[in-house]
Amino acid sequence: MAKKLQVVSSSWAIRCSFQTLIGLLVAILVIGAIYLTRESEQLLEEQVTNNQSKDGDESVGSSTSCDLFSGKWVFDNKSYPLYKEQDCTFMSDQLACEKFGRKDLSYQHWRWQPHHCDLPRFNATALLERLRNKRLVFVGDSLNRNQWVSMVCLVGTSIPPQLKSMHGNGSLVAFKAHEYNATIEYYWAPLLVESNSDDPVKHRLPDRIVRAQSIEKHALHWTDADILIFNSYLWWRRPKIKVLWGSFESPDGIYKDVQPLRSYEMALKTWSDWLEFHVNRNKTQLFFVSMSPIHEKANEWGKDAAQNCYNETEPIWKEGHRGSGSSPKMMKVVEGAIEGLKMRGLKVQFLNITQLTEYRKEGHPSIYRKQWEPLTEEQVANPESYADCIHWCLPGVPDVWNELLYASIFGHDKVKEEVEL
Repeated sequence: MAKKLQVVSSSWAIRCSFQTLIGLLVAILVIGAIYLTRESEQLLEEQVTNNQSKDGDESVGSSTSCDLFSGKWVFDNKSYPLYKEQDCTFMSDQLACEKFGRKDLSYQHWRWQPHHCDLPRFNATALLERLRNKRLVFVGDSLNRNQWVSMVCLVGTSIPPQLKSMHGNGSLVAFKAHEYNATIEYYWAPLLVESNSDDPVKHRLPDRIVRAQSIEKHALHWTDADILIFNSYLWWRRPKIKVLWGSFESPDGIYKDVQPLRSYEMALKTWSDWLEFHVNRNKTQLFFVSMSPIHEKANEWGKDAAQNCYNETEPIWKEGHRGSGSSPKMMKVVEGAIEGLKMRGLKVQFLNITQLTEYRKEGHPSIYRKQWEPLTEEQVANPESYADCIHWCLPGVPDVWNELLYASIFGHDKVKEEVEL
């Protein structure tokens, strides 16, 4: 009997030992699998990081670090344009190219595709919710007005007629979405500071004069704005600009010819000083839009020098193309002013639309716009002579500027979350 118990005991011990061994093996396998998984994840992470370093991005495919301004134009006639010209109640006759006879409408169907991520689609309802009880104000020249009209069209086409309105008072024009108590405004200040070109109608003067140290006259109209979008460059492109020390009303003012780049620096210094001392850092979002290129010299894209954007129907395909219609030196001045504000604790986001806009030589109104003065026989015989190669047809290029602005207002990492609400 003792022997039998001993055998049973031994068998039970062997069985327990075997089970323990199996348990240990399973534990080892599980631990090994976890270790290998972590190792694989680490290797994958290192590989992605290496790839990102090569591509110059911190997070390929992530909207928080992707450069939205680096990409290419993709023809998309399914989802673009984002609105129809005839549906925009407040469309400008300066920009309504289809209304004024343009037959080729392919300029309306181009979508901007960043290289390593997707540009969030504009959502009017999400933006209006963000603007509830707020003011969004564009300040600058006619290119900024071009972008403002685009924004009004993007937002306004989603609002019933009885719930929207437009009113103007001198240099300030405001679109209002009544249901949201939100306004999208434009303020005419082509040189930002006070100048002899400040009249919103009568501003085409032979000599350009600025009070480079005076901005308060304009700023009082947008002091309490929640979102401010500035631009200014086109009106500075003169051989000489007179700077006035004193008042336009005073006969004792001192006038001095100053190189445009230097006077531009002086004006942006005044602008940045005003922002530093008057902007509520906890309330206001600030943006500066870079230069919108002009396309007045067709030899820059391989055609005759006497031609321009007239009759162009396709973008420029050469990646990195840069014509003479923009000034890197001026944009360096802007970047310097923005960096100076950053060091003083004030953030201004730079919307660098210059390169992506360079490609769009076919997107201008050309001859397809309202002519404010009767054309001469010579002009009629030579359409290039009166083609507008500065501003942009709508729908068109400025809609993409506003998609980029939209993404920046929400913050790249929050756009998808907001749109899906």
